[in-house]
Amino acid sequence: MILKKHEVILIISLLFFTLNAIGQVSPKDTLIKKEPVAVAEFGGAASLGFKGGSSFGYSAAVEVTPVEDWLELESGITTTFAKHTKETDIDLLFKKPWTLSPKVEFMFGVGLAWSHANEDGVTTNSAGGEIALDFMFWPAAKHKFGWYLEPAYDYSFSRGHDQSIGISAGLLVAFP
Repeated sequence: MILKKHEVILIISLLFFTLNAIGQVSPKDTLIKKEPVAVAEFGGAASLGFKGGSSFGYSAAVEVTPVEDWLELESGITTTFAKHTKETDIDLLFKKPWTLSPKVEFMFGVGLAWSHANEDGVTTNSAGGEIALDFMFWPAAKHKFGWYLEPAYDYSFSRGHDQSIGISAGLLVAFP
């Protein structure tokens, strides 16, 4: 098969323009913000059980982004105290992020939780599930420091299937 002169020129032109377009950097690429390696959360926490009883304490978590705009992993620990009770929860959440504005992010998360409670000298351990909504507010466009608000629902897989709602709020620190 022999190509005609105009077909050869067309093929060469298409290759030239395609390779030229691949090598160019679009204006959008130069404005892309770098995602931090991790974001740490430090704050206070409160919990209310469906069967009654409330507790207050503190929370700390670390969040990483393995797949930008699709998946964030958060691992955290929350310790709460009530009369004659101390409970420590460790969770691993898989979150889907949405950027609502340059300064506001929202994430919906689902994951597993492990609870260690000591009530009146009796220690219990249980596994469970957690659903969380995470609102992140960044005052500056560079996302170095901010604050968060995270309401959550917990369901225990142990006997009695304890359920609770909780909220944590505090400071965000991004690690570049």
